[in-house]
Amino acid sequence: MSKRAPPWTRRHWLGAAATTAVGAALSTAGCARDEPNRVRLWAMGREGEVVTELLQDFLRERPQVQLRIEQLPWSAAHEKMLTAFAGNATPDLAQMGNTWLPEFVALGALEPLDALVRSGAGVDSRDYFTGIWDTNVVDGKLYGVPWYVDTRVLFYRRDLLAQAGFDAPPRTWSEWLQMLTAIKKQVGPERFAVLLPLNEYDPLVALSLQQGEPLLRDGGRWGNFRSAGFQRTLDFYLSMYAQKLAPPATSNEVANVWNEFARGYFSFYITGPWNIGEFKRRLPPELQSAWMTAPLPGPHGPGASIAGGSSLALFARSRHKAAAWQVVEYLSRPVVQQRFHAMTGNLPPRRSAWRADALQRDPYTAAFRDQLERVLPVPKVPEWERIATELRVVLESVVHGDLRAADAPAELDRRADRILEKRRWMLDRARAA
Repeated sequence: MSKRAPPWTRRHWLGAAATTAVGAALSTAGCARDEPNRVRLWAMGREGEVVTELLQDFLRERPQVQLRIEQLPWSAAHEKMLTAFAGNATPDLAQMGNTWLPEFVALGALEPLDALVRSGAGVDSRDYFTGIWDTNVVDGKLYGVPWYVDTRVLFYRRDLLAQAGFDAPPRTWSEWLQMLTAIKKQVGPERFAVLLPLNEYDPLVALSLQQGEPLLRDGGRWGNFRSAGFQRTLDFYLSMYAQKLAPPATSNEVANVWNEFARGYFSFYITGPWNIGEFKRRLPPELQSAWMTAPLPGPHGPGASIAGGSSLALFARSRHKAAAWQVVEYLSRPVVQQRFHAMTGNLPPRRSAWRADALQRDPYTAAFRDQLERVLPVPKVPEWERIATELRVVLESVVHGDLRAADAPAELDRRADRILEKRRWMLDRARAA
């Protein structure tokens, strides 16, 4: 990837008085006068669009600070950050998906934040959901501060569930399976009870996290898919396809998730908070009272789900860490997080921010508030996303009959162990040094 910024990257220098467009190339970004209060922030997607407005009050509070905000698309952000690190052109501060943190920590690209948190009052770890905070802790050190969170819960048709004889969502796997079976009998052979797209690994990972056994073992050196816990999860998950409760399809084969949900093609769907707004907008008015959200059921009661979202991370090469940390502290204020939610729909990572009236009144966010007390991070290794992709590939092979279910755990371990080979070598070398 060229170091010259692509044309879709938006950049602004922000001061207290004005916003000025800047078109300098990435390779020359470090040539501006080096001032201690000049901070470069990279943000992605919708967050990159609104953060300029969100930080206007910060700039009025601290007129000596200048911010250069660069908006990146999610599809290119990861590669651009790696390119910037290789070219010694990283920003001071960046929004970063929390599954990316271990990779950039391994590169030595990020600044540990423990001392900054201890020295100030702006970021109180006790106010954050525990599992979300933990995603930012790698090898015992904090490298990011959660900016917004997401997780996975059930979206379901409560009218169809009631027609099947149930007045509340499931709390356990056995209850859920009972409900799915009853719904399937009611809707017939052409429709299903739950949508579990074969090209999405998140639902299977979320249910696997409920088992209390790690998906990788020995400090992330080896796969742990032959564990009894993962085997139980896989058996349960595959049973929904075997009993024709879920269609053996990818999301690409479902023409429109919202339309299919509206027509009752499926009644349960595991997805994230971004779909609250989509369901409100896309479902017809007569169905707005017919759907609801619920925490994920677990093997023996309400279960865990994935701790996801984005964090704010400082780059180790930044010469403006003090000013960049002021930006982090401002964006971490509960009242600012409430404004951020109002602008984007993103869920706040601090419990105190959930006292906002908009969040308290919205019945669809209640399940997320409950679920966030029971979220767990995915394995904190740089290779995790590659391993998760293999998990999706193997699952699809089993459902389509190309691989025996009994052979899937060993095949997953084999693929994961191959991906982790370099990690083992590096860790063993470090241990021997």
